[in-house]
Amino acid sequence: MKIAILSPIAWRTPPRHYGPWERVVSLLTEGLVAEGVDVTLFATSDSLTSAKLRSVCPTPYEEDKELDAKVWESLHISELMEHAHEFDLIHNNYDFLPLTYSGLIKTPLLTTIHGFSSPKILPVYKKYNKKTHYVSISDADRNRELNYIRTVYHGIDIENFTLRKEPGSYLLYFGRIHRDKGTWEAIQVAKMTKMKLVIAGIIQDRAYYEQYVQPNLSEDITYIGSVGPEERNRVLGNAYALLHPINFNEPFGLSIVEAMACGTPVLAFNKGSMPEIIQEGINGFIVSGIEEMAAKIKSGMNISREACRATVESRFTRQKMVREYIEVYKEILSQKNSY
Repeated sequence: MKIAILSPIAWRTPPRHYGPWERVVSLLTEGLVAEGVDVTLFATSDSLTSAKLRSVCPTPYEEDKELDAKVWESLHISELMEHAHEFDLIHNNYDFLPLTYSGLIKTPLLTTIHGFSSPKILPVYKKYNKKTHYVSISDADRNRELNYIRTVYHGIDIENFTLRKEPGSYLLYFGRIHRDKGTWEAIQVAKMTKMKLVIAGIIQDRAYYEQYVQPNLSEDITYIGSVGPEERNRVLGNAYALLHPINFNEPFGLSIVEAMACGTPVLAFNKGSMPEIIQEGINGFIVSGIEEMAAKIKSGMNISREACRATVESRFTRQKMVREYIEVYKEILSQKNSY
């Protein structure tokens, strides 16, 4: 089984700090190689992988602003599609654009839909519905007008996250600085509970940061920027709880699973995939707003940090994700061979 995996080129695969899609692609690729699958990864030239690496884009366009994103994504995707005949299956992790090539190739195309950036992209998914194959990353993120072969939850490299049995003293916000992610709401919860808050993540919306975040920074509310893998483990593990007061339907939420792997419980608004990941009273709580979130913290959560870790070990490991994708690949290839 020869698999081509198409990764985004906004960030390196794996990313140096931010880049959730690239992180998942890297985990999947390395896991497949470990299982003996013949994998070719299409990613930026500086990517790190034990698979065969094919690339045309020298560096991530988010890190090199001299690169035109549209130009390099066109070159990147076309490089794979022009060699599609060399593979048994193509696994697309680059959103909707590669679908537009699928009618021109004979190789089966599987697309993991990592979320819908806008309803405006749906016409492309609709056009190639039933002609290609879709995987959702949560049941909540499915669109009723599309057909899916499977839901496959993201898995993490749990061996790189350390269980810390004793709770830390600060609350943590870990994600993009953006209205969707609820940075301001996390600040309000910290103020209500009179606990320290650490904010980690890239500033995706500068105006939002300057208006709603920066004026609130103090000795008790600190912004530490975007953190890499080693620091991520420390920051997540030493927190009392992770706050996830999202204002949009979260497709999955890697950071909440990573926090749980360190033993840190999660409090989140009831949106998107949160009810599929958070088990009430076991690894966190789903709340209706900032007042309820603050109240849960004040009253004491009585969450076992070992139980948080255990839920990840049973449901969200890289090994589990890899096994499920191999099953999907085999199912698609068996359908092709039955024609």
